Amino acid sequence: MPRKKSVKRSAITFQERANEILEFVKSAREHLSEKHISWAYEYAIIRLYREFEVLMLDALVGAINNDTSTLSERTGIPFPKHLTDEVCKYLIVGNGYFDFKGRDGLIQTLKRFVPQNHYLVEVVMKDDYREALEQLSVLRNFAAHASTAAKTRAKRTVQQQRMPDAGSWLKKQKRLENIVENIKSLAKEIEERAPY
Repeated sequence: MPRKKSVKRSAITFQERANEILEFVKSAREHLSEKHISWAYEYAIIRLYREFEVLMLDALVGAINNDTSTLSERTGIPFPKHLTDEVCKYLIVGNGYFDFKGRDGLIQTLKRFVPQNHYLVEVVMKDDYREALEQLSVLRNFAAHASTAAKTRAKRTVQQQRMPDAGSWLKKQKRLENIVENIKSLAKEIEERAPY
């Protein structure tokens, strides 16, 4: 019988990588100029987003791999009891890549593959994580694209009149660190609720 994908392990790995991001910005603060510290914070939010995408894809693959009845319930199509990780991933992303538009987009994506009462949906929908997830998405987009639209969304989400760049905002008042800690809490809850 094939081994089940460990969502717990994926959540632990995310927490470890999030800690590495915190170490990176701490080191940047000790060794770089203010301009370069801002750049480091922009890289950090992009990296955090990437690691979070990996966690969410792994968790979704694991949810399907561990119990295909959840996918059958959502789609109305009976699936075999055992699917490989590769097949699960293909069902989610096809030939593309895993992508979602903000917190609400992530919730919609999760609900395409698992029922409303699945622990992944319940955790991501918690109000405790709303602000950090919304900030993670808009600040990553602003850091990665620097477009007028991305800047406008970022300023609106964090309720700022002025924001020269994402890094300048993130490096103040431990804002990045607070986002990281909140998303780590989300990952910890996934770790605790995942069966494997």
